[in-house]
Amino acid sequence: MQPNSSSIIRRWVCGSLLITVLVLVLAEGLFLYYSYNDLYGGVERAVENRFSTVVGRLQATGTAGDMAVTAESRGQVLRRVVEQFDEKDKFEFMLLDNQGVILATSSGTMNRDLTNGTDYGRALTAANGLGSAIFTTPQGERVMAVTMLVPYAAGSIAAMRMVTSLVLVDNLWWRTVAICVGLGLLVLCFTVWSGLFFVRSIVRPLGEVEATATRIAKGDMKVRLPDTRYDDEIGRLCKTINQMAEDLAETERLKNEFISSVSHELRTPLTSIKGWVETISNIDDPSNENYRRGLAVIGTETDRLYTMVEELLDFSRMQNGIKMNCQVLDFVAEATDAALFVEARIRQEGMQLVYQEPPEPYPVWADPARLRQVFVNLFDNAIKYSEPGGTIFLTLRRTPVTVSASIRDQGRGIAPDDLEKVKQRFFKAKNSVRGSGIGLAVVDEIVQTLGGRFDIASALGCGTTVTVTLPVYHPGQEHLHEKI
Repeated sequence: MQPNSSSIIRRWVCGSLLITVLVLVLAEGLFLYYSYNDLYGGVERAVENRFSTVVGRLQATGTAGDMAVTAESRGQVLRRVVEQFDEKDKFEFMLLDNQGVILATSSGTMNRDLTNGTDYGRALTAANGLGSAIFTTPQGERVMAVTMLVPYAAGSIAAMRMVTSLVLVDNLWWRTVAICVGLGLLVLCFTVWSGLFFVRSIVRPLGEVEATATRIAKGDMKVRLPDTRYDDEIGRLCKTINQMAEDLAETERLKNEFISSVSHELRTPLTSIKGWVETISNIDDPSNENYRRGLAVIGTETDRLYTMVEELLDFSRMQNGIKMNCQVLDFVAEATDAALFVEARIRQEGMQLVYQEPPEPYPVWADPARLRQVFVNLFDNAIKYSEPGGTIFLTLRRTPVTVSASIRDQGRGIAPDDLEKVKQRFFKAKNSVRGSGIGLAVVDEIVQTLGGRFDIASALGCGTTVTVTLPVYHPGQEHLHEKI
C-alpha cells in the first residue's frame, strides 16, 4: 500500500500543488509589483503635481511666455517660491543651475548629501524634462529626488528639484510585503493541509481496496469491503468489488457443484457399461437376450457419454470464444432438419411434435453446425423435462429484420428464482435432471456470437418456452459479420 500512496501523493505534489504554488507566487509577484509602483510612483507623481503647481504660478503671474519680462525676473519668482514653500516638513525644494549645482533650497542650507546628480542627468535626457532617482544618503536614509527642467529661461536657474524621505514609504512597503508573504504562506499551508487530507481520504480506502483485492486474488472469497462508509466513487468501487467477490464465490461454488455433478454423471454410464461388459464376457451366445440387451445398454450409455464429452468440449471452447464458419443458410430448413432428427426420439419417449413448416425460406448468416447444435440442445432439454403423453411445439416466425424459433414444452417448468440463472455456466436448477448443466450456456453463447438473442419463459408445472432470434440476412451484409 505504501508505494501506491507515496505515488499518489507524489503526483499530487508534482501536479496540483506545484501548479498552486506557481499560481500563488505569480499572483503575489504581480501584486507586489503593482504595489511597489503604486507606492513609489505615487511619491513621484506627488512631486510632479507640485512642479505643475509652480509652473502654473509662473504662468498666472504673467512671467511665463511674456517677452517683456526678463529671465532674471523669472528667476526671482522661482526663488520666492522656494523661500515661501510651505511643505518643508515633507519635501526639500531646490533650484539647480545648468551644471546641477544647488543654487537655493527651501531649508536654506546647501545639503549636498541630498543629491547625487542622477536625477538631473536623467531629466536632461528625458523627452518631458523629468528625471528621478532613489539613493541612500551618507546617514543611511533612503530618499527620492525628482528633477524638472524649467521650461523657460530663468537666469542661472535651469531646473527645479524636490527631495523627500522614503522612510514612511519603505515601512509601508515592507509591511505590505510581510502581509502578502504571510497570506501566501497561510494559503499555501491551508492548500497543503486540505490537499493532504483529501489525498489521504482517497489513499486510505484505496489501500483497503488493494488489500482486499489481493486476498480475493489469493482465493479468500469471504472477505468484504465496508461499502457503506463512503457515498461516492470509492463507495461504488467497494460495492463493485464486493459484488465481484460474491460473483466469484458463486462461480466457484457452481464450478465445484459442476465438477461433482459431471463426475456423478460420468460415473453412472461408466458403471453401467463396465457391468454389462463383464456380463457379456461370460455369455458366448450372441442370440442370448441378456447379450443383446447388454449391447443395447452399452450403445445407449456410450452415446450418453459422447454427448456429455461434446458438451464439455463446447464449454472448453467457450473460454476462448466459439469460432464460427458462417454462410448464408435457410433458417427454416435448418429447423426442419433438426426437428426430423429428434422426432423419432420424441415419439420413443411417448410424446408428439407439433410443427408447421413455413412455405418461404428465412435467410440468415450462421454456422450450420452451430445452428444445428442450438436446435438439438433445445429439443433435448424439452424432451428431458417433459412427461410421456406431452406435446412439444416448434414455431417459426419472421419480421422484416429478424427470424425466430420458439420451442415450447408442457413439462415441469423452471422455478422463478432459477429462471434468470439457467443460462449461467455450471448452473443446474433445483428440479434439473441428468446432464452437465452447461447446455443452455452453450446455446446462449452461440446465439450471442451470431448477433442474436436467446430468451426463456417458464412457470412451474406449466412448461417452458425457449426462443432463439437471429437477424435476417440481406445480400452484401457479410462484412457486418466479420467479427464472427
